[in-house]
Amino acid sequence: MNKQFLALVVLGALAAGCTSEFWKGGGAGAAAGVVGTGAGYELRARQQMQQLEADYKAGRINQHDYETRKDQIQKGSVFYN
Repeated sequence: MNKQFLALVVLGALAAGCTSEFWKGGGAGAAAGVVGTGAGYELRARQQMQQLEADYKAGRINQHDYETRKDQIQKGSVFYN
């Protein structure tokens, strides 16, 4: 699963840096922007999951709060579903 995430981040980073002139059209440039934005959301979801797990292991949140927040993160993520 980490390989999928890494591939998504790399693809998003590469696509986000390319202009529509590089892609020879606005449609492809817009698609590149969507990929870059999607990668950004997935990166944020990964960071949130890591922080959530750290908070739970450290006892800063209880299991109910952990499960509730985990479900929220999973609903907003393609990677964690």
